[in-house]
Amino acid sequence: MHVGRVMRTDLVTIPPETSLIQARDIIADKKIAHLLVVDDNGNLIGIVSDRDLKQSWASPATTLSQHELNYILSKLTVAAIMRKKIVTIPPDTTIERAARILQENRIGSLPVTDQGRLVGIITTTDVMEMLLQAIGIDTDSFRFTVLVENRVGAVAEVSRILRDSQINIRSLVTWPEKEHPGVYHLVMRVAAAQGKKAVDALTAAGFKVLTGYVKDITPYLPK
Repeated sequence: MHVGRVMRTDLVTIPPETSLIQARDIIADKKIAHLLVVDDNGNLIGIVSDRDLKQSWASPATTLSQHELNYILSKLTVAAIMRKKIVTIPPDTTIERAARILQENRIGSLPVTDQGRLVGIITTTDVMEMLLQAIGIDTDSFRFTVLVENRVGAVAEVSRILRDSQINIRSLVTWPEKEHPGVYHLVMRVAAAQGKKAVDALTAAGFKVLTGYVKDITPYLPK
């Protein structure tokens, strides 16, 4: 899945001369976490988060009276606090790559630009939602794990057993077992009603199936 398919395109943008109080009200009204700051030509020049605004409220100026503080904040603009060093991505960026960029930069959102033009935004919440959908989490599924060797045909073999048992795989994710090089976790989800049937079919074929957490996975390692 690519960012361009899931990014938010109903963008809320503001000019740099927007006051902090106005920015705070917009974020509250729109129920969003970030505001994109654009110039007169619509070019992205900054980004302001609700956290940035809250930090401005928590400045030493809070020793002033509420009336004085509101007056000062009404005069301050987002240009004074916006982040100008913006990490952007093109719409053909994959969801997993976007997740890595968010993590590496410790940021909560990524504006999406196409040939320099602002076309969308994606947040950590959006990425998490997509990844959860990708691994098939829902209330009507059964999750189990088979540990397999990192070899050609391992996934196909497990898939064939389930296919022959008329069991549809709703999602499939793999990741390496860090304590046992050459072994991968093959994590699958099937319909809840077919969970036991799937486990029985794989067990009959010689696989050891994990249906929950175990501290020691040694007995489940492939031979």
